[in-house]
Amino acid sequence: MTGATGTPATDTPVFSVDGLWKVFGPKADRVPGDPDLSALDPAELRSRTGCTAAVRDVSFDVRKGEVFVVMGLSGSGKSTLVRCLTRLIEPTAGTIVIDGEDVRAMDRARLRELRRHRAAMVFQHFGLLPHRTVLDNVAYGLEIQGMGKAERRERAAEVVAKVGLEGLEQRRPAQLSGGQRQRVGLARALAVDPEVLLFDEPFSALDPLIRRDMQEEVIRLHREEGRTMVFITHDLQEALKLGDRIALMRDGRVVQLGTPEEIVGSPADDYVRAFVRDVPREQVMTVRRAMRPGDCGGPDHPGALAPGTVVSGAIEVVARTGRAACVVEDGRCLGRVDHADLLRVVAGIDAGPVKEAAR
Repeated sequence: MTGATGTPATDTPVFSVDGLWKVFGPKADRVPGDPDLSALDPAELRSRTGCTAAVRDVSFDVRKGEVFVVMGLSGSGKSTLVRCLTRLIEPTAGTIVIDGEDVRAMDRARLRELRRHRAAMVFQHFGLLPHRTVLDNVAYGLEIQGMGKAERRERAAEVVAKVGLEGLEQRRPAQLSGGQRQRVGLARALAVDPEVLLFDEPFSALDPLIRRDMQEEVIRLHREEGRTMVFITHDLQEALKLGDRIALMRDGRVVQLGTPEEIVGSPADDYVRAFVRDVPREQVMTVRRAMRPGDCGGPDHPGALAPGTVVSGAIEVVARTGRAACVVEDGRCLGRVDHADLLRVVAGIDAGPVKEAAR
């Protein structure tokens, strides 16, 4: 369950969110600026003001080329948050910046441009036009942009093939399975070549096998294109599988933001700890957290492992060779791992990455 990274993410943010609030209810704008009100828990806030704070003082950056997952249970605020990014829901307070441009300051024309060209949404409910074919559904966003019929149909055909629907171009939505309809929705978003894809629990209504196929499709597309993605889900396994970084939400707040390995290996509080308790650590933790200083000796680096190798894969290598394995990056040995090191990580008693060896 490693992250979906294929093209390395950079430190350059596409979206920057700072101090974001979304409050529903009477005189909602008073809540973020009042320390007494903003400190109330959800039940107390509703009792005193009639307001609900769906998003509470949230800050994060989405780096170019990463899959950024926002995860939480129903009612945690994750879907409201993603809709605020393009002002499908108007934020109450805070700042949202895309490529240096203030989203909250955009007029209607700039917002249309943002939604049509720069940040495309993929929803759980596909919203396909029932009277249109697959090809024309995929081309719909290009039609809205004013692209000519021949050009948009050619572009749509390329994207249809990319998401595995080649041969189904002339079918209508009613003739497709749930997974196929979701692929059409994904293709429609890709067709406009957005800078960011925003997924709002797109696979939660699909059968488990189809859902797994769609997750693999997202991973494949990300590896091929390196497109920035923001993915909303309530499913921890899905978050760990897809995410380069995960923001875990509870009651409108982000309670922990980190890589899958950081969240599973170093939960921020008891809530996160309970969330990740049943996760197979060997499928998430990497040899970075297991390795000890020291070179395995010799130029061949026996059983060489990349530092991002998950522990389950490292166990197989160590078992097969019967000796410690070298953790190697760019031809340099960062450290070594043996059975005991790996089992400590699986048991949850790892000491974290060995910084001295990685210098």
